[in-house]
Amino acid sequence: MRSSEFSLIERYFRDTGLNQKSTILSQGDDAAVIQVPTGYQLVTSIDTLIEGVHFPESTAAADIAHKALAVNLSDLAAMAATPAWFLLSISLPDTNEKWLEEFSQSLKSLAQQYQMELIGGDTCQGLLSVTIQVNGLVRKNQYVTRSGAQLDDLIVVSGQLGNAALGLAHLQGKTKLPETLDSECINALNRPVPRLCLADFLRKYATASIDLSDGLVGDLRHIVDRSRVGAMIYRDRLPVGEWIETNSLYDYALGGGDDYELCFTLPEKHLDQLNDWNRDNQDCFLSVIGEITESGYYLTENQKIIDLESFQGYQHFGE
Repeated sequence: MRSSEFSLIERYFRDTGLNQKSTILSQGDDAAVIQVPTGYQLVTSIDTLIEGVHFPESTAAADIAHKALAVNLSDLAAMAATPAWFLLSISLPDTNEKWLEEFSQSLKSLAQQYQMELIGGDTCQGLLSVTIQVNGLVRKNQYVTRSGAQLDDLIVVSGQLGNAALGLAHLQGKTKLPETLDSECINALNRPVPRLCLADFLRKYATASIDLSDGLVGDLRHIVDRSRVGAMIYRDRLPVGEWIETNSLYDYALGGGDDYELCFTLPEKHLDQLNDWNRDNQDCFLSVIGEITESGYYLTENQKIIDLESFQGYQHFGE
């Protein structure tokens, strides 16, 4: 790369996001310094996206930036945390000014939307990859984990499932979507919406939570295993689009991956609160898709019970 690391950071990533009151020292030194407010705990997560593995090579720079930050924010959402800071490490094969401009503007836009601040990072030359570490805050001991699900809890998911996987399959030529649907599914793949709006709801009512990065069946299994319970999923309750339902392509919803919706467990006594949420939040509709059982991991489909223990979940692009 012709430009130095420092000039790239200064030109494209300086003043990204909104300054946090608890930031003591941001970009420009060997490390950042932050002050965790009294009564809060720090929640942190990190993910790497690699070209050809986590996104197709044709993906636009703006979409890569959005997704790289959004998938990390989804982890904070699952833990019921509020985002505050993030760090960026990016590996670039060369200095492409247009690409960097589009990437940085998209990153800044999403950071501002969720009131985050970029406080440091690293750039280097190599194959295209983006690593983001997000840091959020939660009031002491009010985070939600994967290990709290209880017998007879309802299993709930946000939004629709399977659209992102359909979008990827369309780009790979594995399926042909109608023109009215392909842009919607590709957008679901490239521009996931982190469900941070659910943080308060999860803190108040959920017993366990996870974000759906690798598909419903694979990710819900983590709650089942960590909570030492079982689960029953009802296929006819899955929130899917008309294309999946009409063509009976439920595997996209069950194991497709890249949804970045939230899956959580909820005591049945809070069903009224869930209905209240749905009345006021149609853009983040919650669907009850099953319940926590004493043992086993099953799917009810057309009056048949299918054992999910051997179900193969999502494989990243190119794997």
